[in-house]
Amino acid sequence: QVQLVSSGGGLVQAGGSLTLSCLVSGQTFSNYDMAWFRQTPGKEREFVAAITRSGLSTYYASNVKFRFTISRDNAKNTVSLQMTSLKPEDTAAYYCAASRLGGNLRGQSAYDTWGQGTQVTVSS
Repeated sequence: QVQLVSSGGGLVQAGGSLTLSCLVSGQTFSNYDMAWFRQTPGKEREFVAAITRSGLSTYYASNVKFRFTISRDNAKNTVSLQMTSLKPEDTAAYYCAASRLGGNLRGQSAYDTWGQGTQVTVSS
C-alpha cells in the first residue's frame, strides 16, 4: 500500500510563489505516475498537473501552464509542484495522487491513492 504525505501549503500574496511536496512511501515510487489536483468548497476536484513515472512527460491544466511546474525525484520518493505568479483563483486544497496503472492522467479515475491535501491560500 502506497502512502502519500503532502506539505508546503500556506498563505501567499498574489504574484508570489510556493512549492508543494509529496513524499511517497510503501511501494516503489518509480512504478507510479503522479499528479496534483485541487479542490475548493462546493466544486469538483480539478486536475492541475501530472508527471509520468519516468519523469519524461508532464501535463498541465491550461490555467496553470507556464506558471506551475511539476517534477519528481525518484531517488527521494518525492513529487513537487512549483507554483509561481499565483492568483487568488489558485486558492484551494491541493492533493497529491498516485497512479499504478496509468491511463488518462488528467482524470481522477486513473489514480488509486490520494494524499491528505494541503491548503494554499492566495490573497489579493
